[in-house]
Amino acid sequence: MAFIHDVLERPSYGWKDENGNLAKPAPGQIFKEFFSRLNIFRSKKNWLSFMSWAMVAVLAVFLLLFVFKYFSLQGLIIAFVYSMVVMGTHGTIWYHRYCTHGAYKFSNNFWRFVTQNLTLKIIPEEIYAISHHVHHALSDTPGDPYNAQGGFLYCFLADVNHQPINRNMNEKDYQRCLTLMKHTGVTCNSYTQYQKWGSLAKPFNMILGVIANWAFWFTVFYLIGGPALACAIFGAAGFWAVGVRTFNYEGHGKGEDKRREGIDHNRKDMSVNQLWPGLVAGEWHNNHHLFPKSARSGFKPYQIDMAWVYIKLMYTFGAVSQYKDSKAQFLKEYVQPALQPEPVYCPQTGKQIFATK
Repeated sequence: MAFIHDVLERPSYGWKDENGNLAKPAPGQIFKEFFSRLNIFRSKKNWLSFMSWAMVAVLAVFLLLFVFKYFSLQGLIIAFVYSMVVMGTHGTIWYHRYCTHGAYKFSNNFWRFVTQNLTLKIIPEEIYAISHHVHHALSDTPGDPYNAQGGFLYCFLADVNHQPINRNMNEKDYQRCLTLMKHTGVTCNSYTQYQKWGSLAKPFNMILGVIANWAFWFTVFYLIGGPALACAIFGAAGFWAVGVRTFNYEGHGKGEDKRREGIDHNRKDMSVNQLWPGLVAGEWHNNHHLFPKSARSGFKPYQIDMAWVYIKLMYTFGAVSQYKDSKAQFLKEYVQPALQPEPVYCPQTGKQIFATK
């Protein structure tokens, strides 16, 4: 467990207080840490965090252009669907189920590349994947990079304050990080380059990839619907990029135990199944924490899982070679036992006389 505890860059306020409990920094401390880690003049190793929020700032310009110059009801509907459903589902498909958990495998690198670039590229894979491994290992305990008990800001700014990898790993631990990322196709630094840049991803390759991705999609949307459509969708992507940073705070009960009997079956952490993230992005979070390596998280009839639909469809066409589906195991362990009749015994003989619920 030493690797899991040390693989992320420790914030200045630490993970634990003097009593070993979660360190809960004040808002001022969180903002101070945030701006310090965005400062590329202070250290070039801040480049990846700076880039993440720089992309949000650029996308905000498109959002303003849409609102004040190209606004239309049709554009608003398109922006809503793109941000909530398309971006949300893609985040589950690519970052969550593939990059982090390897819940399925592609037949070849072409289909991996296509899936990676189905939408605008905003989140660096290493920021999401490495920290999400830690989240599952230390969920709702000190060291969890987006521990909801730390408060809203603790989670909202976690991508800068808590999720970047440790910049002082030895070569052995750095190689372990590379192992966690090798299937994603991200071009990674050598250990010497990592010591210079403080990241797995190579700056040039990452920046070039984002530019190429954005240029492609802007061209596509511009040709389909002109600058109005391009600004609507790019602005929607920026809206999603900010909104997704609130998910884990909500998805873990805002720091409280909001699990419901018969709905949230995982009792090892505070994750909950939420209707909206589940329907629009396939993010049935409590189910996912039960079976993190499953390519499907929507196990019950009402739990629509659009991410699973994409993965299953890709499998049908041969683009995905294999996947893991834990629905049968979920039903066997958590649904069927609840449907079994309870035995009733005769008080005189002590023998079972009939069964009823």
